[in-house]
Amino acid sequence: MFEIALDPIHAGWRLDRALAACLPTLSRERLKVLTKSGALRSADGAAVRDPAIKVKGNERFTLAVPAPEPAHNEPQEIALGIVYEDEHLLVVDKPAGLVVHPAAGNRDGTMVNALLHHCGGSLSGIGGVARPGIVHRIDKDSSGLLVVAKHDLAHEGLARQFADHSIERRYLAIVSDVPRLMGGSVDAPLARSPHDRKKIAIVAEGRGKRAVTHWKRLTPLRGAALVECRLETGRTHQVRVHLASIGHPLVGDPVYGRTRPEQRVLLKELGFHRQALHAAHLGFIHPVTKRRLSFDSALPSDMQELFSALGV
Repeated sequence: MFEIALDPIHAGWRLDRALAACLPTLSRERLKVLTKSGALRSADGAAVRDPAIKVKGNERFTLAVPAPEPAHNEPQEIALGIVYEDEHLLVVDKPAGLVVHPAAGNRDGTMVNALLHHCGGSLSGIGGVARPGIVHRIDKDSSGLLVVAKHDLAHEGLARQFADHSIERRYLAIVSDVPRLMGGSVDAPLARSPHDRKKIAIVAEGRGKRAVTHWKRLTPLRGAALVECRLETGRTHQVRVHLASIGHPLVGDPVYGRTRPEQRVLLKELGFHRQALHAAHLGFIHPVTKRRLSFDSALPSDMQELFSALGV
């Protein structure tokens, strides 16, 4: 329960704006929803349900914020590669093989289980009980950087940046064959494949979500190349599908790739059992402090080994 006392400076403001100024850990959108639900009461106990009314600047309210729905996920002590953390968010360097959130077949041992243990439950509830704090995700068998929100205000601020494509994300990928061009862009909408619901496919305009990947050839290799991808959008399997569509699927990709026999032998020798994709750069505006944050992650050891083995 929050006790709220408005100041004269708030006179003439919309109610939701004044409440947000008094309760900085709750977003304005969340306060609107709570107000409309009857959670806000005036000093005489009457429910105040209109978040758009103008305030006088001397009112007192109580706000009942419901307890978050208990998560079904159990906190588990799993090592996290934390590269940045404050009271609002944290940035994690996820290893390949770690599932981000629980789902069928992976009910525990996920990054969410690790985060619940590390953060003691102080994670944004916007993603639901299965995905507390998760603003975006990386495939189980990809590695690299992702940001996690500790409260709803941080979550909504980050989500807005993902929605307006202002988040900087760059991936490093080892692809089959050497691209003839030095770089290019793939602008092709994506949706669930009508033939296989486990796969994503390029679809006709208007039938899927717009997806844009800008790619650049970095290093030619033997029957392969190291490529950098800059994501303008962030759709499921976007890099994997877009690169496969131009004839350069990720090495080791079991879903969208076509591994050459000689590469198959090499991957087996190296024990490399995933798609060669790493989220190497993440940049965004801190949703609370408004500082520009930027993080880089070097190629993990398994991709480094693959890169060396494919060296010309």
